Formats: sequence, structure tokens, C-alpha cells
Amino acid sequence: MTTLTMGKKLLIIQPSHYRSRSERTVVKIDKRKVVPLTLPYLAALTPAGWEVKLVDEQLDGIDFAAPADLVAITVWTINSLRAYDVADRFRRRGLPVIMGGPHMSFHSDEASEHCDAVGIGEGENIWSQMLADAENGNLRKLYRSDLLCDLQGLPGPRYELLNMDKYGYFKTFSVQSSRGCPFKCEFCSERLYLGSQYRCRPIAEVVEEIRRCGSRYILFADSNFAGRVENAMKLMEAIIPLKLRWSALWSLRLCADGEFLNLAQRSGLLHVNIGIESISADTLTEMNKKINMVNQEEILRDLRKRGISYSLNFIFGSDADREDIFPATLSFLMRNKVPAAYLNILTPHKGSALYDRLEAENRIIDSDGIGRWPGMSCHIKHPHFSSAALLRHVEELHNEFYSYRSMLARLPIPLTRAAIASWIVNFSERNSFQIGAENFSDY
Repeated sequence: MTTLTMGKKLLIIQPSHYRSRSERTVVKIDKRKVVPLTLPYLAALTPAGWEVKLVDEQLDGIDFAAPADLVAITVWTINSLRAYDVADRFRRRGLPVIMGGPHMSFHSDEASEHCDAVGIGEGENIWSQMLADAENGNLRKLYRSDLLCDLQGLPGPRYELLNMDKYGYFKTFSVQSSRGCPFKCEFCSERLYLGSQYRCRPIAEVVEEIRRCGSRYILFADSNFAGRVENAMKLMEAIIPLKLRWSALWSLRLCADGEFLNLAQRSGLLHVNIGIESISADTLTEMNKKINMVNQEEILRDLRKRGISYSLNFIFGSDADREDIFPATLSFLMRNKVPAAYLNILTPHKGSALYDRLEAENRIIDSDGIGRWPGMSCHIKHPHFSSAALLRHVEELHNEFYSYRSMLARLPIPLTRAAIASWIVNFSERNSFQIGAENFSDY
């Protein structure tokens, strides 16, 4: 049990992460492209009477001598080891530390060794109680939210607590219009911490939050923007008067819906990220992504005719994949002049059906290291590739797709905002590919 001896100064920290397993330097950046949601939203959930300070370590660094009575740390797996080190330093000062975030859903026992209380689940249901217990000196070790928030009446993020100079001139704000996902992809663990029920916020409240942020540039930070198509269309109708330029992630099947795309364009769609996953029907079947077994090339031709900026997410490493999937994917990308593609290796994240299956088959490599480090790694024993070979194939595909020759063949002349954005993304991706610390060449 931990007792507060001072006032109600709350320090909420989003830690950075370490550069690699062997290089424990903290990654720093000068600016973010998108104004984040987590920190200002946690501040908004905080009851009146608390003095709140927000720290994004990648941008600002952490003052370990800062005046505080309670430290709250939001944790993803990639920044978990840094989060533990940060927590340990504050606890050595005698300060209580609480932790929450997606990482807690899968590693609560590990995290509890470095903090006074762990919060699992949606913060709306447990955040105020954790703070009240901290104030009264009776923190419990574990707080679990078993109920799903209905998303009605959520408070507006406290953006005034952020240093807006860190987010560029044309500020893009993250706005959440829904939580959850209606699909059950084998590789996805989000359903465990977002809930299996897809929920939508009231449209009027989403619109009001957009108005409050004061920007025309919006990223809908939803796992699936249109899990309920009818609701998404009503939202798009409602934002037409705002003259936004917005981006989102949605299912490939929606791109076959002409009425939906027409409305998306009218409401200011700037870019859509699409989880296509694979061009192989066998692979999509194995991933439980049969919903993507549509005429992919016809859909992409329509997007190109419409001038819609888009990017595709691919995942390689399914048991159904063979060596021919890599040249076939490159040919597909070039033939359809795909503006941008994110090439990933299948990863068995804890909480996913994939993790359970591969663990039962003794096919997971270094399960404790999954998601801990930046860069691309292979954590599966594949029936047809060594882990090193799978990494090499993806790296070669990336290098060829983002070569200057490929960019000149695929990308339009940068005369429009969407075309300019595509060129910027390609140059960024060209230089960003990194093989992670876990290159398990023995498997």
C-alpha cells in the first residue's frame, strides 16, 4: 500500500523506446506529424483538482526531478522496457507509479514488478478510481475494466496541455469515432484489449471534437473506420460542412462500394490505408481474411481513376506463402501503380489466435521479445523459409518497390496534394526499412 504525502500533482508519461536490443539509447524526434490522442485524453479523464503535466519522451525528454505526487505511464510493448526503467527511477524517489495501456493486457504480471498499480482495459472505467485510491493511500495492485464503455459523453482531449510547436504548421489531429473491429483476423490481438464488440461514438460528439481541435486535417484513429457502414456514412455526411482533409483505415471490401467512396470524396477524404494483407487466396483463407477475396485489381483501378490516395498493408509469412509470393506481389504493385505499400512479416502477438496456434505447435521464436524492438523481425518457424530467408525476401521486395525506377514508374507527377503526399511517403519508406535486433538466422 502506497501513501501520498504531498498534493495532487499528476505526471502522465508516454515513454520513448530503445533503439535496439544492443543499443539502449532512447529514440528522440524533433516533431510529430500527428497530434496524439492518448495523453490529452487521459488528462481529460482526470477528475478536477489534479494538476496535470503531460510528457511525450520522444519529443521532450523526462525531468526525473520534476515535482509530482503520482506518475502514470501509458505502455505499448515496444516501449515497455523503457517504461520499466522510467518507473523504477521515479519509485526510487519514493513516488507511486501506475501503469496502463495495451501492454498491460498481455504482460500485467511483468509490469507489476515495476509499478504500484496496473490498469487493464478501458480507462474510462478505472482511471478515476485509481487516482482516488492513490490520493487516499490505498492503491490496489490490479485494476481491471471488464465492462466496455459505450462511448457516449466522452470528454474532449485537453490539447492545451501539449506544446503545439512540436506538431508542425499543418496539424493533423487524431480523432476516434469507434472502437473495436467486426472482423476476427487470426493475427490480430486488438480484440482482447479493445473488446469484441464494435462500438461507435455519437456522431454529433465526434463532429464537436473535430470543431474544438480547430484543424481541417483529421486522422480517424479507428481500427476500422467503417465497421458499421451506415454509421460511417452518416458521419461523413455530417463533416461535409467542415471542409476537412481526413484519413482513415478501412477494409478493402469498402473500396468496392461506389456510393461509399463517392461520399468519402465529397466529405474530404485525403488518404485511406487498406489492410489487403495478401494477393494469395490461400493466404487470406489461412488468416481468416476471406473478406479480402475480391477483385483486388479492379478495386485499385477504380481508386486510381478517382484520384484517391491510398496505401496497402501486406503481411508475409503465412504457411501458405511460397517463394513465388514475393515476385508476384511486386508485379501486382507495379501493374496497379500502387502509391505506397507497407510490407510486414507475420507476427504472433500475444492475445491473438495465431499466437495460441503457433505456441501449441512450438513454432514461436523468442516469445518474450515479440514487439519489444523497432525494425522488422521474424518470430515464427516457417515450414518453407528460415527466419533469415523470410526477412531477406521482404527486404528485397521493399528495396525493389521503393527504388527510384519503381517510383518513377508508379507515381504521378507531383502536381496535386495527394501526389505530393505519395512522393513524400515513398522517400520516407525508402530510407526507413530496418531489420530488427531479432534476426534469428539459426531457424
